Amino acid sequence: MTSDNKTIQKSDINILVVDDREDNLFSIEAILSKDHYTIVKANSGRAALKILLREQDFSLILMDVQMPDLTGFETATIIYERDKLRDVPIIFITAHNYDEEFIFKGYSMGAVDYIYKPINPELLRVKVGVFVELYRKNQQLLAHEKKLLAVNRSLQREIEERKLSEEKIRLLNRQLVDNNEHLRAVNEELDRFAYVASHDLQEPLRKIMVFSDKIIANNNSDVDTTKYFQKIIESSHRMQALINDLLSFSKHSVRPSDFKDVDLNSVIKECLTELEVEIEKTNARIIISQMPVISAVPSLMRQVFCNLVGNALKFRKPGTAPVIQIESEIFKAHDPLFPPKLNNGHKYYKISVSDNGIGFDAEYVNEIFTVFKRLHSYHEFEGTGVGLSICKKIIENHCGFITAESKVNEGSTFIIGLPQSQTKSSLNLQAAEVGRV
Repeated sequence: MTSDNKTIQKSDINILVVDDREDNLFSIEAILSKDHYTIVKANSGRAALKILLREQDFSLILMDVQMPDLTGFETATIIYERDKLRDVPIIFITAHNYDEEFIFKGYSMGAVDYIYKPINPELLRVKVGVFVELYRKNQQLLAHEKKLLAVNRSLQREIEERKLSEEKIRLLNRQLVDNNEHLRAVNEELDRFAYVASHDLQEPLRKIMVFSDKIIANNNSDVDTTKYFQKIIESSHRMQALINDLLSFSKHSVRPSDFKDVDLNSVIKECLTELEVEIEKTNARIIISQMPVISAVPSLMRQVFCNLVGNALKFRKPGTAPVIQIESEIFKAHDPLFPPKLNNGHKYYKISVSDNGIGFDAEYVNEIFTVFKRLHSYHEFEGTGVGLSICKKIIENHCGFITAESKVNEGSTFIIGLPQSQTKSSLNLQAAEVGRV
């Protein structure tokens, strides 16, 4: 076979001639030599089979029917048992001119035509020429099919590459939308920060100045002086707490190297030690189930649980001892609380901190994690409105999430989702997002 673009020459045509008589072989070779075919000769059926084991690229086989050992029909049967040889046409050479049963047997064995003895040279050349032309046409079709298959593969690759490019564009568009949303959220936080800086931070300072003026104007009254000094101290404390919480919120970025295997049992125990005075003061009862070991930043996990337990103690019902329950389980498949965007095949723990406190209206569940958002005035409950936003930022920097469930006067449950382990790629992506803030 030649290349796709090259015309098949007669010298490229291989013809196998099988006959047990040497004179017949040379006679056929002499007749066909005018057409410059490549003639391969075999003097028996077995010899033909040996040749076909080595060479299979024959355009045509000319085979005598009457041969000792293996007849032409028997040899044809064996040849056509091989898949690669089934399409090679066989012309039988026979002296049985008028035996229709004999001719039918030959066709049933796979013959495509007959040449009768004595051989007519011109008839032999014409018949061989017909099958050679068919072979040429068949090879051209095969070459054309091969070329079409190559074009089809190329088109498939192009389609796949285009699909990949489109998917990359969709991914970049999604990232762009996410980045825009992230920037919008950052701008909103900055706006709230500017509002607080210009109002809430200034309000304690104004009181300091007003009450200081009153002290100067009424320095003869010890009782008033004491009262004004107490207000100054209270306002100063509030301002100091607010500034400290703002600084704490602004610095909670993490690096992959900060993460360690953290036993949350030990972390919670440290938090309870830190809150020991308030726990004893309120007669609180803390119920803790077995906590997991996760990959996290120990100091930040401690702050999360201290904030949540501290909130549960703070927002207790008057006259009712707080009961705080901390539990852990593995997030179940299709849990409605689990964000789809975190469905990356990693194991996530569902950690809940529940209390029997005053609770809140469920419509504020998203707002309570916003910086400076308060559902109660500082006259009712101390605090700056930054604690839960700090928790949210820490948890998200750990590739997790935090939410809450609550009803007024029926307590609250804060639910945290944290991965058991952290992947380097997710931490690097999270660090990059934090860096943009």
